[in-house]
Amino acid sequence: MPLERIAVATDPPVRGVLHPAASLEGSGFVLTHGAGGNAEAPLLVAVAEAFAARGVSVLRCDLPYRQARARGGPSPAGAARDRAGLRTALGVLRERVAGRLFLGGHSYGGRQASMLVADEPALVSGLLLQSYPLHPPGKPEDVRIAHLPRLRVPTLLVHGTTDPFATSNELASLRALIPARTALITVNAGHDLGWGRPRSFDRALPSRIAAAFLDLVGNG
Repeated sequence: MPLERIAVATDPPVRGVLHPAASLEGSGFVLTHGAGGNAEAPLLVAVAEAFAARGVSVLRCDLPYRQARARGGPSPAGAARDRAGLRTALGVLRERVAGRLFLGGHSYGGRQASMLVADEPALVSGLLLQSYPLHPPGKPEDVRIAHLPRLRVPTLLVHGTTDPFATSNELASLRALIPARTALITVNAGHDLGWGRPRSFDRALPSRIAAAFLDLVGNG
């Protein structure tokens, strides 16, 4: 089915691209980007396509800070608004699909998604965290874990083995804090999961992510 450009003037506004599955009776997924990117990141596009091919419609959206400015990273002062943007995006997607809703993102986007779901677990039925930024590079003492024990939905983590934001051992400790079911995909790559360099990425990764996620959340 053709892609649909989404632009809704809510507060916060929602802007993105809908990848509709063949049937809108199925589930829906809101997927967002990392701090330095936007919803056009090649990995996000490919993951959205992989889910849509499996019957899950995906709204690939820009966070509010990225809608406000084309370049630059998010401000800590704007994080709550970014989370509100994800909540609003889920509402927009709910108007288009009848099944369960899922949420996820890469790095900063995944962290904000996880914080939103920790506070409001009834919003979604599953969470995808690609390259979760456990701590800033070189600052392992500055961990971002306080909300993780409140995650109550199945969570798939996708981790690059050379990611400076979390070692594999650190990620294992993070995973142990989550009381819900979890699964892990490891990639021999860094924070970009190997998709930051043309012609060097693992073309099978998006399909692996979609398959592992849907296996984790089940058919309920």
